[in-house]
Amino acid sequence: MSGSVTTVSRPAPPSTGSSGAVPRLRKPRRHSPGRPRRSVLLTFLTGLILLYSLVPLVWLVISATKTQEGLAHSFGLWFNGDFALWDNIKETFTYNDGVFSRWLLNTVLYVVLGAGGATLLAVLGGYALAKFNFPGKRAVFAVVIGAVAVPGTALAVPTFLMFSKMGLTDTPWAVIIPSLISPFGLYLMWVFATEAVPAELMEAARIDGAGELRTFFQVVLPLLAPGIVTVSLFTMVATWNNYFLPLIMLKDPDWYPLTLGLNSWNAQAATAGGTPVFHLVITGSLITILPLIAAFLLLQKYWQSGLAAGSVKE
Repeated sequence: MSGSVTTVSRPAPPSTGSSGAVPRLRKPRRHSPGRPRRSVLLTFLTGLILLYSLVPLVWLVISATKTQEGLAHSFGLWFNGDFALWDNIKETFTYNDGVFSRWLLNTVLYVVLGAGGATLLAVLGGYALAKFNFPGKRAVFAVVIGAVAVPGTALAVPTFLMFSKMGLTDTPWAVIIPSLISPFGLYLMWVFATEAVPAELMEAARIDGAGELRTFFQVVLPLLAPGIVTVSLFTMVATWNNYFLPLIMLKDPDWYPLTLGLNSWNAQAATAGGTPVFHLVITGSLITILPLIAAFLLLQKYWQSGLAAGSVKE
């Protein structure tokens, strides 16, 4: 029997050309978790957002160095010939018998009592809702979510009518008491306490003989520190920048916060015989935002970790 031999032809090697170099296939790039993929479009959009955020702040800082005349006869994003920042700051605190200092103290009072009380109530309520079971808990959850969805301006007029019947309008309590309610802060502490406080740790403290108050202050409260700072910053910013509620509640300028006080200075130019003090309005606005910037810079590591709590499920 004669056998046939099959000849297998191999493909010819790729042409190397005159140089004799063999072309290499391009390997796909691997992106490790430590080196995220770069996106030109995302970088461009981020730069636009950064520019949009910083330009008003730069304009405010530059304009605070100008006099009243310099504001009208110079480019907004560049300095004038006279550097009047320190004179503007001094005049801001001494103008109209130093009423700016009164407005600043009023704002601090509203923030300490209003935002501080709102944070305390949010911490207590969020911890109780997260770690205790009681009848009607689902109904409370629905109420909290509904309250978060309702804008504060929709409740301003009913709040004014209620406080008017109670005789509390044109008093600091008309600003402090509504500021004590923060549905978003309560919801945030609820979510944070659910993830940050292990039930086993609480059971261990109770087995060791600790009561509920001791367990809360010595075991739970240190674990809730990032969430507390986060809620404090949100409520502080909301109270510090609150404008509409004091506008409808207060008539006496001595109880104005900074927002209403600076607006009254800004409105002087539109009144008959009023003196424009736009340089003082701008300088006062710069002074107003400095405490908020300092608070965010000093507490950023706490509120960033608080915002990320509960985002990853283990």
